[in-house]
Amino acid sequence: MVSAALRQAFIQPDRPNASQTLRHVADQLRAKWPKLGAFIDESEADVLAHMDFPVQHRTKIHSTNPLERLNKEVKRRADVVGIFPNEGGIVRLIGAVLLEANDEWQLQHRYIQTEAMAELTPPLTEAIATQISTVAA
Repeated sequence: MVSAALRQAFIQPDRPNASQTLRHVADQLRAKWPKLGAFIDESEADVLAHMDFPVQHRTKIHSTNPLERLNKEVKRRADVVGIFPNEGGIVRLIGAVLLEANDEWQLQHRYIQTEAMAELTPPLTEAIATQISTVAA
């Protein structure tokens, strides 16, 4: 019941509606479970942080799947080697896996489009060069 109620906050189209729904759920739960209601209130900013991003990126941001996939790839490669001769060996292997993943994301698979992320930052205003008067006041 609680997870179904909380899920309603995450399907809202924007941050104000999601916050309102989350507070409503917390208020309903507070009578029976006061600690849970307080916990929901305290964690609202954290759990709804992904709502500040463009809509097309929200599903990608609220999940840790890419990080878990990368960790699984590092583990798979380390298991192939088995035993490393020293600490430097494992650092080189993990570094190589991370560089490979970075290159792949930079060149082929953009996980998040930069054009939509540009909407988050306001455009830089061009600095107007101030002229210094040569006339003494």
